[in-house]
Amino acid sequence: MMHFDMEKIDIAWCPGCGNFGILNVLKRTLVDLKIRPQDLVLVSGIGQAAKTPHYIKANFFNGLHGRALPPATAIKAVNPELKVIVTSGDGDMYGEGGNHFIHAIRRNPDLTVIVHNNMVYGLTKGQASPTSQLGFVTPLQVDGVFEEPFNPLAVAVALNASFVARTSIHDLALTQKLFAQAIQHKGFALVDTFTPCVSFNKVNTRQWYQEHTYIVGDDYDPQDRNEAFKKAVEAEPWPLGVIYKSPAKASFEENLPVYKNNKQPLIDRRVQWEKLEALIESKKI
Repeated sequence: MMHFDMEKIDIAWCPGCGNFGILNVLKRTLVDLKIRPQDLVLVSGIGQAAKTPHYIKANFFNGLHGRALPPATAIKAVNPELKVIVTSGDGDMYGEGGNHFIHAIRRNPDLTVIVHNNMVYGLTKGQASPTSQLGFVTPLQVDGVFEEPFNPLAVAVALNASFVARTSIHDLALTQKLFAQAIQHKGFALVDTFTPCVSFNKVNTRQWYQEHTYIVGDDYDPQDRNEAFKKAVEAEPWPLGVIYKSPAKASFEENLPVYKNNKQPLIDRRVQWEKLEALIESKKI
């Protein structure tokens, strides 16, 4: 992990936070896949999970709350040769960023999306998040959560997402395996990652995730969409592993007209100022 390690930095997570595990597994995965820091861009929004790119020696873009996917899509479109990974929390991705989540799946950009799902808002001190379970009591939801929890896997399968997986940070080996598969997959790859918030979620602890999850068997076929949807709506225990892989389809970048007859990344192309000036003068824009 050496060439992704940052020296003398203050990591702003609580001791025991599951984000440490995700950070370490992600760095280990990047090293094993021989991805160079200069070829990687990490993109995030706001939240505890969104701090992850600050602690990895690579390029990163830290944007607005819930708005990680639009710049990540643009970065990949401008330079498809880059490996682009989005790190986000359950509130950031499924709450504030819910609309972007839906339409990014439809566009199918070649992104890896790792969501730190701790079923609570950690940065803002313990409010219920979109994935908080029914009855979960917080300082704000004093009588317990009564809204139906958001199911990211079911939504992703319903939209025919390219790659849909779930892991739990209590199983480091499985997490690294799924991170690697998602990063190597071409298209929108979601890895919903259960992780404990030791400060503000005393219910969904590391032990709780161990006791309420199971790994799908080798006989399970993730390419069967009907079976994938059944798996996606299972709960207590929640299934871990690759839940769905859609048939191969073109990515967002491959569908862009600018790459139909010219595969050179936009970042490497020169601006044709004469044509641009002529277009401006024509008043057709």
